[in-house]
Amino acid sequence: MGHTKKVKMAADSKTKTTIIKLRKQKREGTKTVLVTAYDYPQAHIADGAGVDCILVGDSLGMTTLGHKTTIPVTMDQMISSAESVSRGANDALLIGDMPYMSYQISNESAVENAGRFIKAGMDMVKVEGAMIERIKAICDSGIMVMSHLGLTPHTRAKMGGYRVQGKTANQAEIVLKQALALQEAGCSALLLEAMPKEPAAMIAKELDIPVYGIGAGDEVDGQLVIFHDLTGLFWDFKSKFVKRYCEAGQLIQNALKDYASEVRGGAFPAQENFYEIKENELEKLLGDSKWKYEADRVENQATPKHSATPITTNKTSSVKR
Repeated sequence: MGHTKKVKMAADSKTKTTIIKLRKQKREGTKTVLVTAYDYPQAHIADGAGVDCILVGDSLGMTTLGHKTTIPVTMDQMISSAESVSRGANDALLIGDMPYMSYQISNESAVENAGRFIKAGMDMVKVEGAMIERIKAICDSGIMVMSHLGLTPHTRAKMGGYRVQGKTANQAEIVLKQALALQEAGCSALLLEAMPKEPAAMIAKELDIPVYGIGAGDEVDGQLVIFHDLTGLFWDFKSKFVKRYCEAGQLIQNALKDYASEVRGGAFPAQENFYEIKENELEKLLGDSKWKYEADRVENQATPKHSATPITTNKTSSVKR
């Protein structure tokens, strides 16, 4: 019998973060780095920085769309954001955040909406709350799920607002039982939000799956922070657990002020920003026309920095941007 030729299967990049890597990091005590991103540039920046996971969070409702909460965010908005992020990131494991009412109605709608995220390029979806039946249905369909306990923004009204969870022994026990049930249902990871360090650490040690925190202390398996919070692009409020690593918003605003000043003062655009036309071609053009441009050009020759922009050719396909 002849040898069967091996067929190479399509695969992700060799540096792509997978669930296998995340489990290994938990076993070895290596902290996992997670950050949100909502569009192509943010994903490209985060991926280039070497983060392990990017969450396309429904927090885009506040950071990007200007809402006061995450509640108004729609599936279509999330899918559009997820598609942009998937085009900007090659190595990070990508997680799509299931928005309000995208999974609560039925198992069927939950699986369908989770599938939309996978089609949009996500590797996993995140689901808030201890919705065991819904999460089991999604997991049984072959889609990985990150569960989300502690402070869950979708049900913040029921909790009395944005309040720290697990501050009593009884509350912590409830979260632990929910976490164990979710693990049993098949979820691949867990996010704990706004919990004291000690109960979060206990839950992380009890579970076999990776447990990450957003405001849950330093003894969980990794950290998630909102992109806009850590870079200074969100100003409405600053949570206790957030650390600002730069003030990109102020830097960008200063750059725009400089731009506006140079445009109004005539310093931009300057000669190095112009496209050129050959002098003989310009003379042909001016020879056939009675344009005010020529008078202005002669008048301003002494100060070429502020001269009118030369007329360009129509060969736009050859212009290098």
